[in-house]
Amino acid sequence: MKAPILSLICLASILNASAVHAQTPNNSTDSTAPSYDLKAQALLDLQAVNKKCVDLAQALPSDKLTWRPSPDARSFAEVFLHVAGERYGFLSMLGATPPAGFKPGQFDKSTIEKERIVEALNQSWDFTHKTMNAMSNADFAKLLPKLGPQANEGDVIYLLVADAHEHLGQLVAYARQNGITPPWTVQMQKKKAAAAGGK
Repeated sequence: MKAPILSLICLASILNASAVHAQTPNNSTDSTAPSYDLKAQALLDLQAVNKKCVDLAQALPSDKLTWRPSPDARSFAEVFLHVAGERYGFLSMLGATPPAGFKPGQFDKSTIEKERIVEALNQSWDFTHKTMNAMSNADFAKLLPKLGPQANEGDVIYLLVADAHEHLGQLVAYARQNGITPPWTVQMQKKKAAAAGGK
């Protein structure tokens, strides 16, 4: 129960720090309109992370899903489920309703079955895709005072993306410790070998 509360406190602290920085006067004379589309890029990033998580989960031997680097660290299965569950948690801050039966404090430990883990990842990605597609550009700028004086919905999406990449890196490190090369790296190595063989 403490972990979700601590996570929210950390999130609020990060957003408050961002708000202080955002209030600093901007003396720049650059009037160029922003070219970066957070919504489109966040969707691409989250889709790519989900695919890599699913591919890695499917590549793992089932008996590795309970492996953890130390007794106080999450197992493979728990990290995969944490990635899936955090999508519900972050997006619920924006008013999205997680599926019935979703229990934040218990989700990470809800299964060690590969098929159910893959299903959980894909279901939460579908939820994320649908929720974010329903957001307008104006929604991304909508203030969320409960998270900080200048915090907005776009900040939550940004943190969701950053957190997803953090846990993907964690899963890659887990895989490497177990002598498992991530599937996308295997594919890249095969392409390089084929290209080198054709020269």
